[in-house]
Amino acid sequence: MGMGRETKLSIARRAAQEVEKGMVVNLGIGIPSLVPNFLPENFPVMIQAENGILGMGPEPPPGQEEWELCNAAGFPVTEGKGISYFDSAEAFGMIRSGCIDMTILGSLEVSSSGDLSNWIVPGKTVPGMGGAMELAQKARKVLVVMSHTDKYGRPKIVKKCSLPITAKKCVSRIITEMAVLDVTDSGLMLKEVMGSFSVEEVICSTGASLLISPKLKA
Repeated sequence: MGMGRETKLSIARRAAQEVEKGMVVNLGIGIPSLVPNFLPENFPVMIQAENGILGMGPEPPPGQEEWELCNAAGFPVTEGKGISYFDSAEAFGMIRSGCIDMTILGSLEVSSSGDLSNWIVPGKTVPGMGGAMELAQKARKVLVVMSHTDKYGRPKIVKKCSLPITAKKCVSRIITEMAVLDVTDSGLMLKEVMGSFSVEEVICSTGASLLISPKLKA
């Protein structure tokens, strides 16, 4: 069973706390695209997209969409202060030259060593993988937001990815509806337990060993 919108919004709300003043941030499709909705008004951040926009704002209110103003996934966005437009070559040049401070991506699996699998399920047809490989390799910080388990209840945070890998050892933090985890040199560190979930529930829903932070927030 997939997540409801309220659950997705709660993950996006927590992810917005990771955005710092002055950052240039690229957002993946899905939950990541909801993050700007939870940034303070006039927050000094520049949201970048591979289709050639720097300075996107939050989602437009229903009925006020301008469909020619969209993010890389084709969903309508608003203009933030200082927005600029350019071609995709320049957008990818920004990514490949290391100008992106943080990318927030969805994922199908993340391994305990920070490997990212987010572009294809074997046998499924996808229109393209966008800029995921470049972003995972070149952004200074890779934050993953996703459901803790798949629609069958299987862990998406695993010891070793079973799906095709987008990039190795790139993820630094994972935020799900259940927890916030950091990828460390010693393994996955449980930093926060969300909502009504318990540490034991997080452990049982994770397919890799967890270290418990001495400063765990629950």
